[in-house]
Amino acid sequence: MNESGIQWVVGVDAGGTRTRARLAEAAGGRVLGEGAGGPGNALSVPPDALARHLAEALRGALPPGGGSVAAVLGGFAGGGPGGGRERAHAALTAALDLVGVRAGRVEVRGDADVAFAAGTGTPADGLVLIAGTGAAAARVAGRRAVRAADGDGWLLGDAGSGFWLGREALRAVLRALDGRGPATALTGPVAALCGGLTKEHVVRYAYAAEPVRLAALSPLVVEAAAGGDEVASALLDEAAAELAATVTALAPRPGEPLVVTGGLLGPGGPLLPRLRARVAPLGLVPDPVRDGLAGAVALARLGV
Repeated sequence: MNESGIQWVVGVDAGGTRTRARLAEAAGGRVLGEGAGGPGNALSVPPDALARHLAEALRGALPPGGGSVAAVLGGFAGGGPGGGRERAHAALTAALDLVGVRAGRVEVRGDADVAFAAGTGTPADGLVLIAGTGAAAARVAGRRAVRAADGDGWLLGDAGSGFWLGREALRAVLRALDGRGPATALTGPVAALCGGLTKEHVVRYAYAAEPVRLAALSPLVVEAAAGGDEVASALLDEAAAELAATVTALAPRPGEPLVVTGGLLGPGGPLLPRLRARVAPLGLVPDPVRDGLAGAVALARLGV
């Protein structure tokens, strides 16, 4: 609350790539400040680092010296029940202490909850599909995810995600190099990234660091497809088909909301037109949102 007695709320969207925080008025939702920090996945980021990244984002959103807010609501990748939520709550509480903020209520949700709430009109029930570094979908009822599909991580799932596209790009290049697959325009950019045009260079690059970094290759697929490469275009088609299958697993009802977000499906996302065509027969129209930050603020305001 500021000196004039107006209550404030804070929404946090903590994803696998970055964390964002927004300060807003509780009554009207007017945005007062925003900040950003490092990765915020509650399961993969070490607790101390997670608290630092959250504090960094909060400092950018809040006035110097902290203060009091009516509510703080964070939506976290990996923040669902079963371990991640508890870690996220502890880190968020620690971050608020670091920046000197007193909160009347501190709540943690999964990233699906806040992404869905960012949809048109802050819907209460429907479907949400996230496709960025990873990929997952959920059915939401009463503004809480009640059933999930995929989101199983780079090793077991995340079909159609940025990681999935990056891995498939490397596989396509390997097949082109040894004759198992057709030539592709992906070969040149991948070779430049891997430091050479041999299978050994590609394989070494793939196994040299954390697998999830392969998501950074997904823009290469988009660029090659835009240039007319058939292999890259087929990968985008397959990714959209995988994402549509994830939505279908949730037994969609014609006409219900389908909020979509993430680097691949947000406004202007490269897979959005392909997904739109694939879910149209289900009676669904994607509602793309930039991220879950607006949803986190909306959910924080609902409880004030």
